[in-house]
Amino acid sequence: MKKILGLVLFLSLLFSYVSAEDLTVVCRQISESANACANMTGQDCKALLEKCADFYDQETKRISEDLTKTAQEKKTLQNQVTSLKKKVQSLESQIYQGSVIIKDLALQITETSSSIDKITLQIKESKYQISSVLRSIYEEDQKSQVEILLEGDLSDFFTNMAQLGGLNEKLGDLLKNTEDLKVYLQGQKDKMDSEKEQTERAVKLQTLQKKESESNKKEQENLLKLTEVQYQEQLTEKQNTEQKAATIRARIFDLIGVSKAPTFGEAYEIAKYVSNVTGVRPAFLLAILTQESNIGKNVGQCYVTNFSTGAGVNTKGKAQSRVMNPKYTAQFVSLTTALGMDPAKTPVSCWIPLYSKGLPYGWGGAMGPAQFTASTWNLYKDKVSAVTGRTANPWNINDAFLAAGLLLKDNGASSNEFNAAMRYFSGGSWPKSEEFYGRSVLALASGYEKDIAALR
Repeated sequence: MKKILGLVLFLSLLFSYVSAEDLTVVCRQISESANACANMTGQDCKALLEKCADFYDQETKRISEDLTKTAQEKKTLQNQVTSLKKKVQSLESQIYQGSVIIKDLALQITETSSSIDKITLQIKESKYQISSVLRSIYEEDQKSQVEILLEGDLSDFFTNMAQLGGLNEKLGDLLKNTEDLKVYLQGQKDKMDSEKEQTERAVKLQTLQKKESESNKKEQENLLKLTEVQYQEQLTEKQNTEQKAATIRARIFDLIGVSKAPTFGEAYEIAKYVSNVTGVRPAFLLAILTQESNIGKNVGQCYVTNFSTGAGVNTKGKAQSRVMNPKYTAQFVSLTTALGMDPAKTPVSCWIPLYSKGLPYGWGGAMGPAQFTASTWNLYKDKVSAVTGRTANPWNINDAFLAAGLLLKDNGASSNEFNAAMRYFSGGSWPKSEEFYGRSVLALASGYEKDIAALR
């Protein structure tokens, strides 16, 4: 009963409007369960898987857009943090400079105050000396003529008075200069006091600005950390979504696996999957497989019967002398035996009669839809298994497509499809006469692009 209900749920979700939340639940269950389509027809299961694959493509696109926005926010925050860091450094420099100026002004103020104190003492001493001179002049002036005559020559008296007057005048000039110097020094001190006060206020303001900038910087750094966490979470979500999409596509890939040659639509689905893995253009891959085996319709018309000489027969029983190069028959036997196949009853390509100076050259022996030789397949089978998670089989249509895509990728298909096609056909070098193969592949690919556009 539960299985029936599950089937009804899947079908109802498939053929009716489905919200993003419903798809999230359903597609997650499908990606995590190996038996999600157990009670569904292959066609219904494929349709549901494709719906989920499209859903995860859209989710990946949305997350990528969020990642871009978050990356831009990170860049903006980093710029703001850098700007604030530079501002803090600038303010620190200004604070250090202001502190030095304050110390210098304080030293100059101290020295000027000391000079003012010395000048004050000098003024006091000058005033005392002037007072003494004035007192002496007064005393001399108060003497009577009798006292002057009794003390000595009259001329000495007038000389003394003149000297005292001159001394008093010099002391007066000295006093005035000293007082002017004191006024000047006091003015300088007041000016330095004002500068010191202004500088101290500026340093205090810069210190407050520095604290504010440091606080803003710390806040922006915290936001940057949160944004980085958000970015990493989105990145993880994108990777998980891509993994789910890959799982869904692998289910589609396995679902398409058929024993007979696929339809063009089926082949295109396989080619799309291989393109996601290798980057090789689907139309180009289909063109290669068409040239090699008509997309699996012709995987060989000969059988090896003599593994020492490589000779064999065709499907009509006619003897063929060059079915497989004897260098590769042992690998062929080992490969088919490991896959549970009878090497003598496994079809491979026949030799195309080619001669040079009357002597035959070349061999048949290519295997499966991709027409790999046993030696080339051995180079790629582990790479195929690494993608599919199972033993690679050159006669499996999925494995053949994937191996061909991997080989074309290694041949440089992303940059030069013609050369990649020719290397697929002839190896590292080829005569001019064989280039029809590459031209034919590109012409087929061009036609397939139009057919693919019609499928969309």
